[in-house]
Amino acid sequence: MAIRANHRVLLGYALVCAAALLCSDVNRVGAAEGQPSTPVTTSDFPVASDARLAGDAKQTRFVLDLDKTIQFRAFALADPYRVVVDIPQVSFQLPAGTGTAGRGLIKAFRYGLVMPGGSRIVFDLTGPARISHSYVLDAANGQPPRLVLELEEVDRTAFVQSLAVESRPELRSAIADAADAAVPAEAAAPPKPAAPADLRPVVVIDPGHGGIDNGTQASGESEKSLVLGFGLALRDRLEKGGKYRVVMTRTDDTFIPLAERVRIARNQSAALFVSIHADALPRGEGDAQGATIYTLSDRASDVEAERLAEAENKADAIGGVNLTEEPTDVADILIDLAQRETRTFSNRFARLLMGEMKNTVRMHKRPLKSAGFKVLKAPDVPSVLVELGYVSNKGDLEHLVSDSWRSRTVGSMAQAVDAFFAERIATAGSAD
Repeated sequence: MAIRANHRVLLGYALVCAAALLCSDVNRVGAAEGQPSTPVTTSDFPVASDARLAGDAKQTRFVLDLDKTIQFRAFALADPYRVVVDIPQVSFQLPAGTGTAGRGLIKAFRYGLVMPGGSRIVFDLTGPARISHSYVLDAANGQPPRLVLELEEVDRTAFVQSLAVESRPELRSAIADAADAAVPAEAAAPPKPAAPADLRPVVVIDPGHGGIDNGTQASGESEKSLVLGFGLALRDRLEKGGKYRVVMTRTDDTFIPLAERVRIARNQSAALFVSIHADALPRGEGDAQGATIYTLSDRASDVEAERLAEAENKADAIGGVNLTEEPTDVADILIDLAQRETRTFSNRFARLLMGEMKNTVRMHKRPLKSAGFKVLKAPDVPSVLVELGYVSNKGDLEHLVSDSWRSRTVGSMAQAVDAFFAERIATAGSAD
């Protein structure tokens, strides 16, 4: 009994310390409260109608056509070589396939929302290059306003020297001013009166990817949209039962860094975190099918799990977030103390979830796996990552876009959540 009491004291101390270290102002207040922000129509934002590249491997120019002038900030990142342009929220109405083909110093580029009021363009470079000129042109001579970015080739030494601290701002500081100016005043929600304490367990649903990060894509479908639709349906099903307070990490097409997804769960004192994804095998690596449930592990359960974790953990790099100076959230000893019990609960929920899903959903031949997913690393929140299926598999993709399949799968996941909390309540009662 004394050993058990000491363990509880150490665990409690670890969680208090971890909470204090990680306490931060989560930018997505609406998502953290489980409520979507006030809708703002795309007509309120500047429109980007075309984008093009010109030049060669020595000098390359990027031009973005707009319907009004905007502010922007551009900076470079290393390993891999990238250039990031942060702008106010823009309605991208570019031709299909824009950015997939590169030219000169630019291999490819992607674009999208990174936070309410802020958009981002990320250029993948063929090698080290610096921004030689960047500017916005007013409309003139029948041409629309244009954002112009000019790059020139440099060696590695010159590139690294150009990475001054001020040229590598964090996500919020890079676009905060522009975002404040871009969001219409009516979009700001009035302060809410204090509500009575809600003692229901908090379930955080995390639709993967979003905004500038599309995830996998196949046959005109993108992972970010498929998993958002599923996540919202799961939220609605859980809220209908009234047993839980449900929080979404995102409720729209916004990019959320991996660390912030974890912070949302921790700041909400979540009792369960469920990340939703849809995998794809690279071309030439065969054809897999079925749903898979992942838990956190220092060692991947197999090569496929390791590949997937590496791919998912690159989300921040895809979004252009600079990770070189990201601080360690919690000391290793605190993580070890807290995660022992947390991983036990995570594995228990994974088994319950598999038991429910296998009755209604086609499962992978090895449905339970583990790997080092960053998004599952909250030391005090039981967490799983669910790959609903493979968008690279024709049959799975047909299921993923089916309303009836989604309804059945959401139902089985909701039953697993009920079983998990019923078991925890029963266990807690017997312990007392």
